[in-house]
Amino acid sequence: MKHEDIHLASAEGVGNKVVLFGARTGGDGIGGASILASETFEDGVPAKRPSVQVGDPFMEKVLIECCLELFAADVVQGIQDLGAAGISCATSELASNGSGGMHVWLDDVLLRDPSLNAGEILMSESQERMMAVVRPEKLDEFLAITGKWDIESSVVGEVNDSGRLTIDHHGERIVDVDPRTVAHDGPVYDRPYHRPSWMDTLQADRASFPLPATAAELRESFVTLLSSPNMAARDWITSQYDRYVQGNTAASRPDAAGVIRIDESTGRGVAIATRSNDRFTKLDPYEGARQSVAAAYRGVAITGAEPTAVTDGLNFGSPEDPDSMWQFAEAIRGLADACQELGVPVTGGNVSLYNGTGEPGRIDSSINPTAIVGILGILDDVARAVPSGWREEGQLLFLVGETRRELDGSELAAVNGHLGGLPPRVNLAWERELAQILIACSRDGLVDAARDVSEGGLAAAAAYGALRYGVGARIVLDEVCERDGLTPAQVLFSESQGRALLTVPRTEEPRFTAMLEARGVPFARVGVTGGDVLEVQGQFDVSLAELTEAWQAPLPARFA
Repeated sequence: MKHEDIHLASAEGVGNKVVLFGARTGGDGIGGASILASETFEDGVPAKRPSVQVGDPFMEKVLIECCLELFAADVVQGIQDLGAAGISCATSELASNGSGGMHVWLDDVLLRDPSLNAGEILMSESQERMMAVVRPEKLDEFLAITGKWDIESSVVGEVNDSGRLTIDHHGERIVDVDPRTVAHDGPVYDRPYHRPSWMDTLQADRASFPLPATAAELRESFVTLLSSPNMAARDWITSQYDRYVQGNTAASRPDAAGVIRIDESTGRGVAIATRSNDRFTKLDPYEGARQSVAAAYRGVAITGAEPTAVTDGLNFGSPEDPDSMWQFAEAIRGLADACQELGVPVTGGNVSLYNGTGEPGRIDSSINPTAIVGILGILDDVARAVPSGWREEGQLLFLVGETRRELDGSELAAVNGHLGGLPPRVNLAWERELAQILIACSRDGLVDAARDVSEGGLAAAAAYGALRYGVGARIVLDEVCERDGLTPAQVLFSESQGRALLTVPRTEEPRFTAMLEARGVPFARVGVTGGDVLEVQGQFDVSLAELTEAWQAPLPARFA
């Protein structure tokens, strides 16, 4: 969008009307996010059971289109969506962001359930609702537009100069507060936290499972890895939604990054990648969170997009458990440090706490600390977005970056039932340089396909690249094994960060290698594309048909 078209969540202008529009307020989702985020999973403990919010995608789409027309007509002074804590949150944030105050008549809120009391009306998280601040002279035009879209609206309040947020219900004043004390200056917890006593033992438990050594063992590990729940195809889920609706999806990459066209006249678009590794964050919350940022950053750059902004989803145990609180604090520190070093701001996100069972202080008291990071990047022309798999035979495969003996917390460790040791090292300065290399390769047409090497290591990257368009490859590990002093299993399954698998046309090899040599970047030629088999030279081969079956079977087998 254009900067001048941005509409802020601010209640300005004495006498301006506060309009609630969209779906009616119901009993679904009362205290949903605000209460569910503080519930444990423990059996036998008295717990609040909030209703789940009932979403209506069609109504959501209509509401979006209505809002866009309201903006185009310039009839909105300020606007706020209704999310967690519903009306109570929307009114306090609007008033707090403004320079005056606000009065609300709760009786005028349109209800689906007339039996709701004042607290339930305030806290309901019914979906598809918006709250707008409208000048009196623009109100009729505002209501005409919402009426055109068959969206119900009601004036529920008015901006004033009291500096207070006041709310009345049935003639009784039920809220009278300084809005900043609710929206911005709320209480700050100072929870005690400490490094868990079990961390030393966990980190000392380095990858102790036997690595595959023979050709047969390598092949078995390879197929098992691709058929594990973490690595298996998500097509069974994603194909149930038409991701090409309206024709703006420029590249569907469910296992890498998505590319969306936002301007048909220029081809300008965005790439979006999400990454998370709860095992790495369990082993070291600080480094694990940094790794999630680095992996998503790399996942966007691999398309040729410039990483620009971050969102996150933080899922942790109880903050009342000092162990979980330490994990939470360390992960946030890691996210902040990584974003600052990479120069990408966090624009929003959410947090889910109390995801735990059992007694505090145990290694299994909660879920693995999980920091999900999404990064958005900008593409000047989506037509130049680099595909995530190779489509032609006879192209050269290059592995950029250094491979180390880093199997702790890896997918190979997970399928062997092991979790322990230290996560891979993260070098954010190198991640920035690698991103610039990837963007330059896209801009200059040096690569025809690219994949970041992350979960599952080189083995998974090669498999995904081949399966994407059904073109096989021969992988040669000798150069990397000799250069980095590794076994074939370590090269295939290590999850060292800061690596990419690139497909280079033979005609572009001189330019490509000259650029990397000039930068002093570690790289190795690791294969060539072609055929209907994925072969690791001197070790094993797997037909793409067998690999496809192993990759696509797990989710339907569990859920269909």
